[in-house]
Amino acid sequence: MQTLYAQFDTERLRLIPTSIDDADFLLVLLNSPKWLKYIGDRKVETIEDAITYIQNRMNPQLERLGFGNYTVSLKSNNQKIGICGLYDRKGLEGLDIGFAFLPEFEKKGYAFESAYKLLEVAVEKFKIKEISAITTEDNSESQKLLVKLGLQFEKKFFLEGDSEELMLFKLRIN
Repeated sequence: MQTLYAQFDTERLRLIPTSIDDADFLLVLLNSPKWLKYIGDRKVETIEDAITYIQNRMNPQLERLGFGNYTVSLKSNNQKIGICGLYDRKGLEGLDIGFAFLPEFEKKGYAFESAYKLLEVAVEKFKIKEISAITTEDNSESQKLLVKLGLQFEKKFFLEGDSEELMLFKLRIN
């Protein structure tokens, strides 16, 4: 599918704006154990739910800002392995960088590789001066990755309407 929006490549990965073509993949990812544990149940239980989620939760930001959620696939065989994105999240100052990968693709450097590329793009292409990230206190793997990307822990806080305390990390670009 041809997209109006930029896609980005790394040595091993291709990041393409998530579209309804990714609905079957997203259905699996959004119901994977770590997604449910650390990000939460998005009530995406069918392909139709996944299409609606993409259309209502992902596409509006992409259309408004020109960037958002990217489906990450391997360049070698086009297999979809995860998502990575820059999110304009309500209740959070600065853009939020986030990532999630299927369990069989964790601990292979893909999250770092894709997130690092999006940080590069955020600064160079979109002229963003501050990147935030949020994670739960028990998600130590995400915390380590955020620090490796150059973000620093700033504080614990609650997003409006959320009962779980989150950790806020920030990266300020001069």
